[in-house]
Amino acid sequence: MPGPLLPGVEAANKVQARATNGRFTRMRWATLWATQLFFFGIPWLQWHGRQLARFDLEAKRFYLGNLILLPQDLIFLTGLLVFCAMLLFVVTTLAGRVWCGFSCPQTVYTELFMWVERRFEGDRHLRLKLDRSPWTAQKLLRRGGKQATWVAISLWTGFTFVGWFSPIREMAQQALHLDMGFWDTFWAGFYGLLCYTNAGFLREKVCLHMCPYGRFQGALMDADTLIVAYDAQRGEPRGTQREARNKASAQQAGACVDCTVCVQVCPTGIDIRQGAQAACISCALCIDACDHIMDRIGQPRGLIRFATPRELDAQQGAGANTATPVFARHRVRIYAGLMALAVAALVWSVMQRPDVRVDVIRDRGVMARMVDDGVIENVYRLQLMNQTEVLQRIDLGVDELPGAQVVVREPMLLGPIEDRQVMVAVRLPAAEAARLRGKILGLHFRIASRSDNQTSLIREPSTFIVPR
Repeated sequence: MPGPLLPGVEAANKVQARATNGRFTRMRWATLWATQLFFFGIPWLQWHGRQLARFDLEAKRFYLGNLILLPQDLIFLTGLLVFCAMLLFVVTTLAGRVWCGFSCPQTVYTELFMWVERRFEGDRHLRLKLDRSPWTAQKLLRRGGKQATWVAISLWTGFTFVGWFSPIREMAQQALHLDMGFWDTFWAGFYGLLCYTNAGFLREKVCLHMCPYGRFQGALMDADTLIVAYDAQRGEPRGTQREARNKASAQQAGACVDCTVCVQVCPTGIDIRQGAQAACISCALCIDACDHIMDRIGQPRGLIRFATPRELDAQQGAGANTATPVFARHRVRIYAGLMALAVAALVWSVMQRPDVRVDVIRDRGVMARMVDDGVIENVYRLQLMNQTEVLQRIDLGVDELPGAQVVVREPMLLGPIEDRQVMVAVRLPAAEAARLRGKILGLHFRIASRSDNQTSLIREPSTFIVPR
């Protein structure tokens, strides 16, 4: 099992992270581009004359390509959330907090805002120098340009967020004419303010003090979880760069030259050499920075690397370095099994989802009545919901009630995404009614929905009452 998570070492002042480069830095930027292209791009895509993906809260509809979900389809969202939770658990079990370091919106936007900060104010040492300098026209210009860019990114982010719920192209036209609706404007500003505050000012404080995930990650990790770790066996005792270049001294000093670059690049301001810490978000920037230093002094890479607690204990003589196969780990099997069940249930439910949803409700005002020549009639209210964007023609029938006739008092047509109630009567001939007098009979409504593309059949249960 991993050792206790030490509290993060938070700097007294604002964390000024140093820029770095390397394979993990490039992976983080690739993730940033992928997530933001999805977030900013999807709302602008069109599908059959409407937005490809949109949560229409006012109409209680969720559009996703051809799939249109109604409030009754929240079970799909439940399945998706279960799958995402299990995916997060299994990723944490395998590789620690890589979600935090590479894909979390807080990390993504903080990295984007820090990139803007470096463009205006320079790298770490220049920003520290600028912080200590008096206010001048140049400092005002640099800080003002940075803040203006942050505000622009935040407003665009807030606008796009609202665009997932409102028609974004219409909103864009309204924004150009300064005619956006109150609630669209409010939520765009509110979400933009959150983005500006969290990514521009709070930054690592969200990870250190506000995010609950860092507090329970230890329960999801075990001795075979990959974490960002410092190889103390190889790195200690630390020496200076001068000693590292001196062959005689190098025999006594460890590989770590105590340059503190790993601390300078850390976005949460911790020292990974102090051991596993709850504040570590596994961004791996310290790995890139340390590998660069190792290359400069002619040492092998990997002083800081992704390693398992079992591997580190084996190097220190505390146990055997026998890694457990991935699917031999019980928690991985459990998480993977739950993920498979959630996906299977979700796919099956979507495939079985009918074009028209039907709810049958008996008319409680008149349970049963006699009409012409002893014919018995029961009245039903059918709630019909067209779950497609094409016109549906509805044909009704009943099963398990021989001789019964269905009487419809209005045309059975459902427009695209239409939700309506239809009154239907079922009549039983006098001879059958006399034979079945005083009984409550089970029946099934047979609802056939026909469109230009296909026909689907639904059977809904109900009852038929024959009075004495």
